[in-house]
Amino acid sequence: MSALLNLKNLNAYYGAAHILHDLSLHVNAGERVALIGRNGVGKTTVVNTILGLATLREGTVGLDGKSYTKLRAYMAAQHGMAVVPQGRCIVANLSVEENLLLGAAVGRKGPWSVKEIYKLFPILEERAHTPGTALSGGQQQMLAVGRALMANPSLILLDEPTEGLAPVIVDQLAVIFNQVADQGTALLLIEQNMSLVVRVAERYLAMAKGAVVAQGRVENSRECLHDLESHVMV
Repeated sequence: MSALLNLKNLNAYYGAAHILHDLSLHVNAGERVALIGRNGVGKTTVVNTILGLATLREGTVGLDGKSYTKLRAYMAAQHGMAVVPQGRCIVANLSVEENLLLGAAVGRKGPWSVKEIYKLFPILEERAHTPGTALSGGQQQMLAVGRALMANPSLILLDEPTEGLAPVIVDQLAVIFNQVADQGTALLLIEQNMSLVVRVAERYLAMAKGAVVAQGRVENSRECLHDLESHVMV
């Protein structure tokens, strides 16, 4: 099985602050992987390192079989990766549909189009010409996911996608993430909501102090949920 994303011994920094310490992980084609841990352990820095927003001083980032030591923000997209960022990052002066079309700018061919996104999220079609930032929090998250899918990625990085959302919206997103994965798109789910993790992920990696400290298979069971929650306790 080929690795779409292969991080080896990453040491990443913001200025003089050493955030990631010899971190390694991989995501294979079609896999559903969760990266868990409490706030401040460096989960978002993993994404920022892949995007070249954190400084990589040691280690390599493998993107679809090619290894890099210097990253630029556009490189992940060129290799078939899309990011649903923490905070959603909806463009304020664009409509819902215009925000979706931004996701297609990379020009990759695939099954996802505006029409297919509207099938997945009917509320977005109803509000297609509404400013993206006028949507509710849950609808904005649907828009952020739809925008990422418009890139027709082989891997989506989801950074805290349920943060601040009501349980009913989290349930809807769990169904959507599984539908997307069932169509062959790999997922790296960065999340603290363990009930979502057990419903979506196949395996997990737990972080502490900028490193992976535990990993294993995910099962949708009370015992697994308890074990995962122990890794995100403050």
